Amino acid sequence: MSARKTPPVHPDLESVLFTEMQLKRRVRGLGRELKEIYGAGEFTIISIINGAVMFTADLMREIDNPVRLDCVRISSYGTKTKSTGVPQVVASLTLDIANRHVLLIDDILDTGKTLLLVTNLVRKLNPASLRTCVLLDKQGRREVPIEADLVGFKIPDKFVIGYGLDFAERYRNLPCIGVLKPQLQNPPAWA
Repeated sequence: MSARKTPPVHPDLESVLFTEMQLKRRVRGLGRELKEIYGAGEFTIISIINGAVMFTADLMREIDNPVRLDCVRISSYGTKTKSTGVPQVVASLTLDIANRHVLLIDDILDTGKTLLLVTNLVRKLNPASLRTCVLLDKQGRREVPIEADLVGFKIPDKFVIGYGLDFAERYRNLPCIGVLKPQLQNPPAWA
């Protein structure tokens, strides 16, 4: 009797890198790491949206510290699978973070340009401390010298979608993270 191959969660996925269960386990682990860093103290979470929305929400559920939440919106991909080169701040922070401990959360550290842009923006606001946490680290694509303090998973240079990550604003709702089929990695007619 041969083993049956489990089909991908979505027909547009070439493969699944991380299942819903693997994501939950790692997010729980990151929550424990944050507890070791911050103890019972308060800190401010800044989520880079839209991509980090699901990761941020799940991570917040794993910590019992008093936290404040703010978001910054950055645009760098549009309808492409490669960064447009220069990330742009679309919507900035609203909370005062001066003299506060700040945790910056992003979905993926790719070229590094977005994380560098936002960390520079946050540093100008004089936080007491600044740490970065990314769900995925694609080191093979780094173009600027930046590393995250906390990393969920290191991944190969593949275009991934799901669990907040998108292609042309689609697929964010997938419960897993998978590789988009190469033949679908061109700007769609509906974008």
